[in-house]
Parts: sequence; structure tokens; C-alpha cells
Amino acid sequence: MDDRAEPPRDRRDAGLSTKALLADVDAAADPALAEILARYFKLGPGGYGHGDQMIGVKLSTIRGILRPYLRADLPLSELEQALTSPVHEHRLAVLCLLADRASRSLKPRTAAPEELAAIYGLYLRSTAHINNWDLVDCSAPQVVGGYLFDKPRDPLYTLVRSSSLWERRIALVATQYLINRGQTADIYELSVEVLDDREDLIHKASGWMLREAGKRVSEDELRTFLDQYATRMPRTMLRYAIERLDPDSRKHYMQR
Repeated sequence: MDDRAEPPRDRRDAGLSTKALLADVDAAADPALAEILARYFKLGPGGYGHGDQMIGVKLSTIRGILRPYLRADLPLSELEQALTSPVHEHRLAVLCLLADRASRSLKPRTAAPEELAAIYGLYLRSTAHINNWDLVDCSAPQVVGGYLFDKPRDPLYTLVRSSSLWERRIALVATQYLINRGQTADIYELSVEVLDDREDLIHKASGWMLREAGKRVSEDELRTFLDQYATRMPRTMLRYAIERLDPDSRKHYMQR
């Protein structure tokens, strides 16, 4: 008998595959929860998520399912194919996984610029399948904002001028990564681009990022922007943007 230690197997050989990941998500499905989530994410006729398929798995559950897969290095080609799944939670799981891999690629000790570029390219090719706000919000900062951190920001302006609601939201939410690192110029410029946008989800995203810019970087910068644009800002955008200001300031801007 050979008593030497068995060489480590590839993690995919141990059952950690893209197919297994989607099967694990399916196994956690809850039809009763699916009905609730379908209403919450407006999957009915006329809703922004109409036509999507929800099986009833919460984000917190998906994050638990993902734990053993986070270091499995599943092939990006398989993950890209999985993003075409009609099941919302399949796409959510894949996007959370891609966001984690993008974040790891950005860390100094594990910097992998080639992988980050590949994930970014995959992501922009797949925006037709990143078609609800939870899918955008769990992934755009790390994948798009992280990739563009040290690069020209032109792609953000192409996205924000798109006819796609979700591409516009990607542009705005991607700036969270930049804001958290002290870079606010883009969110102020992008917010001007969407002042006349008709979609409430865009107003919310812009206001949310403006609030974060004021909170994390400079309240004075935010006030300067509000002094110039508050009278043009959609009410939802303005409400979100001023949430962290003192009561008198909030009243002042809302009355304008």
C-alpha cells in the first residue's frame, strides 16, 4: 500500500462546478417566497422585472450557498453562460461570485489584472441579463468601478446614456467603489446626466451615491452640487441625497 499523501484534487473534481452551484440554488427554492419576491421585484405585467423567473431564494441564503465556491475558480466561460439562465437567483449567485472574484483580483497580494479585465469584459457583454436592481447593486461597484478605478471613465458615460435602465443604473452604482476611495467627480457628473431621467430606480441610485459622496468624502461638495441643481433634481433623487444632512438643511433643500 502506498502511504504517501494523495495529491490535492482540482476543486471542480470535488463537486464544485457551475452546474453544481446552480443545482444548490435550485435545492433552496421556496415557492411561497418566490411569490413574495416576484411582487417585490415587480415581475408582473408592466413591472420593470416583467418576464423574469423567480424561484424563491433570498440573497442571504445565496451568500451561504456560495461559501465553498468562492475559491473554486470556476471557468469564466461557464459563468458567462450561466448568466443567460432564465432563473433570477441563478444570475444573482453568479454575479455575487464574480463580484467576489473581482474584489480579490484588486487586492495587492493577489492582484490579477488579467482576470479582472476578463470579468469586466464578461460583465459588459452580459448586461442584457443583469436586469434588476439587486443584480446590479451586488456586482457593479466591484466589477465595473473596481476595473475602472485606475483607468479613464468613458465607459461610465456610455452606460449612463444607454436606453437600458439597467445599464444606466450600472454606471451610477459602479461609482460606489470610487467614492469609497475618495473619488467623487464622476458621480456628480453622472448625476447631471440623469436629472431628466424618467425612471425612479435611476433617481434612487443617483441620490444614494450622492448621499454616499457627501457622507464619505465631502459634505461641502455635496452642498455645492445641491445649491446648483436641487431645483432640477427629481424629488426622489433629492430626498435620497440629503438624508444625512441636518434637519434644517433637509428642509431648506426640499422647500426649494
